Formats: sequence, structure tokens, C-alpha cells
Amino acid sequence: MITCTLKYIIDPYKLSEFEAYSKAWIYLVEKLGGQHHGYLLPHEGPNNVAYANFSFDSLAAYEAYRETMAADPECQAVYAFAEKTRCIVSFERSFTRPLLSGATPQELGMME
Repeated sequence: MITCTLKYIIDPYKLSEFEAYSKAWIYLVEKLGGQHHGYLLPHEGPNNVAYANFSFDSLAAYEAYRETMAADPECQAVYAFAEKTRCIVSFERSFTRPLLSGATPQELGMME
């Protein structure tokens, strides 16, 4: 599994527009075969930073999603909405692999 993490710098005066954009991408990622883990919108602290996480089974599956997304009319409409409203100032994208299960310190050999 590969997880894409997005860090957004948003216009805090256009939070409602960014929230609409976010809701659309949750739907679209799921529609195109990914698992969206939601958006984290500003609440306390900086009012212009938001995050999103979504996963695909592999980097190849993510790359296939990107190709499909580029031709999808709904995806293109959401991109156009963001450009028109200018709710996003910038974003950074990174990829990680989730670690989803734990183990006891004994199982890990940390205790004698």
C-alpha cells in the first residue's frame, strides 16, 4: 500500500470553497479505486493549513489513477473550480507506506 499525503496552504477566507473541493476529491478518489482517509481542515492554530491522505494498493495503481484522473470530466471540473476560486495557494505531495499494526515490546525483542 502507498499513501499520498497532501499539505495545502489555503486562503483562509475561502475555507468553504476548499471544503467543497475536499468533499469532491473524497468522492473522486474512491470512485477511481483509492481509499481516501479524509481531509484535516484548520480549526485551532494556523488558519491556512490543511491536510489530506489517501491510499492505493501500489505506486503503479496510483500512477494509473493519475492517468485516469487526467481524462475524467469530474476531476477536471474540480480542478477548474479550485483555479477559479483560488482557494488553494500551494500544496506539497509526499508518499509514505502506512504501518498499521503494532507489537508488544516483548515481541519486538526490546525486553529481556
